[in-house]
Amino acid sequence: MTKKVRVRFAPSPTGPLHIGGVRTALFNYLFAKKNGGDFILRIEDTDQNRFVEGAEQYIVDALNWCGILFDEGPSSPVARGDTYGKYGPYRQSERKHLYKDFAEKLIQKGKAYYAFDTSERLDFHRKDHEAKGKTFIYNWHNRLKLDNSLSLMPEEVRKRLESGEDYVIRFLTPPDEKLHLKDIIRGDIEIDTNILDDKVLFKSDGMPTYHLANIVDDHLMEISHVIRGEEWLPSLALHQQLYDAFGWEAPQFAHLPLIMKPVGKGKLSKRDGEKGGFPVFPLSWNDAMGYREAGYFPEAVVNFLALLGWNPGTEQELFSLEELVDSFSLDRVNKSGARFDPEKTKWYNQQYMHQKEDAVLAEMYMKVLSEKPIEIGSKEYVTNVVSLIKERATFVSDFWELSDYFFVAPTEYNEKVVKKQWKEGTKEIMGDLLEVVDTIKDFSSENVETKVKSWISEKELSFGKVMPPLRLVLVGDMKGPHIFDIMAMIGKTESMDRIKRAIARLG
Repeated sequence: MTKKVRVRFAPSPTGPLHIGGVRTALFNYLFAKKNGGDFILRIEDTDQNRFVEGAEQYIVDALNWCGILFDEGPSSPVARGDTYGKYGPYRQSERKHLYKDFAEKLIQKGKAYYAFDTSERLDFHRKDHEAKGKTFIYNWHNRLKLDNSLSLMPEEVRKRLESGEDYVIRFLTPPDEKLHLKDIIRGDIEIDTNILDDKVLFKSDGMPTYHLANIVDDHLMEISHVIRGEEWLPSLALHQQLYDAFGWEAPQFAHLPLIMKPVGKGKLSKRDGEKGGFPVFPLSWNDAMGYREAGYFPEAVVNFLALLGWNPGTEQELFSLEELVDSFSLDRVNKSGARFDPEKTKWYNQQYMHQKEDAVLAEMYMKVLSEKPIEIGSKEYVTNVVSLIKERATFVSDFWELSDYFFVAPTEYNEKVVKKQWKEGTKEIMGDLLEVVDTIKDFSSENVETKVKSWISEKELSFGKVMPPLRLVLVGDMKGPHIFDIMAMIGKTESMDRIKRAIARLG
């Protein structure tokens, strides 16, 4: 019988979730849904010293905003109240009673040992090695010379434990072995156990380290695949050895490539975002801007993250979440890091902008307009404005600059444009045009265009003498959509008022 696919995203609540973490969650989600499996959120909060208030809720809110919905987790129905179901609870701090027993089992199996070394003594050994140009590693070559249950008599160990002396539990790494590890993305890996240290599994404060808690939880939650960031690759050897030591079947591992800086060297950081003026978090955190607050659509964020390190094997660039699920496979994830391109992220948002219904965008824009000291008009009017300007926008926040003249008449005129377009004779041409506009009864865009262009031809004027100045007087600049669409939208009276005002102002 094939084991059901169960994957987990297991962040620590030590601050905001980086987009690299969001991508890890996304790849886990896509793999689970592609294979009819479960996606679990587990909060790894065993390091209470680094715990940050509000970080867990931020993680949940960020995943929900992106549409990366977990099947099991701290706030899922199965985990509410005291009913955790088969696999909960989903916070490691609520599971801490489990870990010591598993650490003790490893000692009983001869796979781990008690170590009583003080931090001062270990610090002395590190400095002594550094002075000799060496690196201190706690493992096979020196553990019998250090203060632990391997170097002490059993009676001495018992006395120390009974007296309440501080200790940690370390993994007993076997020497002179070759570990053969498998990674779905990176293939076969061979590790010499002689270079590994005896990692601490259980700390003196009564809490497990990440390594022990991670393995125990993955086993008890029946995780089938561990899909995580490349930074955990050095831990793979220990994790595989822990599975072997417990006699458990290990999940399959897949280590995702890093998201690299825009320049291509080094891991993308918060500092890169600050310097480059782009977000690196899904939602804002303190003074750091998030993608949501910067005006990105969640679908655009999910789309560009999916293609950072994964290649669909086609030329397709735009994917809905459902299409990503259908297309995703781990064998098309790259080994090498993926360069982050801030301009490409804007391009994705623009594409999703174009796909959005005008009425939906109008709802968003009306929230922006409500903060302006203007008459907004009807939703239908705002929707029509959006339909005319959205092709030029990347974010909804761009709309005002692109469309302010639909709501307020220009009070200033671009000086450079005035010098270029308001020439000798322009005042008279605009005066004559005003009379033509006054005669137009059907003020639809098509009819106004027909009447004005007919007049231009009859007067044997060049379009260059009429159309740019007309745009200037209506808009205040050379921006905007089709000029006759603008006139039809603002109406005959407002169009005429703007022409009159410009004649008076520009002379």
